[in-house]
Amino acid sequence: MGAQVYDSAARAKPALHEFLQLFRYRDLILELISRSIKTRYKRSLLGVAWTMVSPLLSMLVLTLVFSHLFRFQIEDYALYVLSGLLTWNFFAQSTTAALNDLIWSGGLINRIYFPASVFSAAAIGTGLVNLALALVPYMLITLILGAELHSTMLLLPIPVLGVGVFTLGVGLAVSSAAVRFQDVLPMYEVILGAWMYLTPVFYPIDAVPPQLVFLFRWNPMFYYVDIFRSLVYLGEIPSKLSMLSGTGFAMLSFLLGWFLFNRKAREYAAYL
Repeated sequence: MGAQVYDSAARAKPALHEFLQLFRYRDLILELISRSIKTRYKRSLLGVAWTMVSPLLSMLVLTLVFSHLFRFQIEDYALYVLSGLLTWNFFAQSTTAALNDLIWSGGLINRIYFPASVFSAAAIGTGLVNLALALVPYMLITLILGAELHSTMLLLPIPVLGVGVFTLGVGLAVSSAAVRFQDVLPMYEVILGAWMYLTPVFYPIDAVPPQLVFLFRWNPMFYYVDIFRSLVYLGEIPSKLSMLSGTGFAMLSFLLGWFLFNRKAREYAAYL
């Protein structure tokens, strides 16, 4: 039997083809996740522990600054901030990694065939590993402060799936733009900075002027932070509004991102 030849003209519709190939190359995705984790911490003084220390340092700074500057009346404010940071960091780091990994893979894509979406999928997988590791210091801080570890944390896989799908969609959309336009990465980093301050990560929604609250309802990360915080910080079942909104934004983000990414997928090798 002769060697199989890849014929791009004979493939199925781009979106369906990419999805089937993504499943076919699942071993490559796992290898990319493993490589990302090993590479990131190989020369690090703290190693994998940095994943746990980084959100703690951010929590410490935000707690010292905002708890005294605005004097929010929030019990265990450090845990409040950390629960929001865990969700936000997963989203921000995963989408940025998806963008960077695709751009820096130009030489590889030009030599051999594999679905370009593996980089976005691997970025989400790496982000999930980092999120799981970051939950360890959260639980330790909870015990140190004498707070309660809520049984609702066992439900975390449900919202993590939702924010993961949303993040994948955003990562695909931003990556598809970054391939064609070099200034997308610095622009996206600026957008991320503004987006974080427009998300109730370190302040309660009650601190927002009532006439502006409706704008926050259009921020998908508002719902994911609220869901995550309800489960790990408050020990409550998230509201139906947050769950339905989070699910809707996740589906919309994925469908839009998948469409935009695959619309020009054949041309990526020419730009990278």
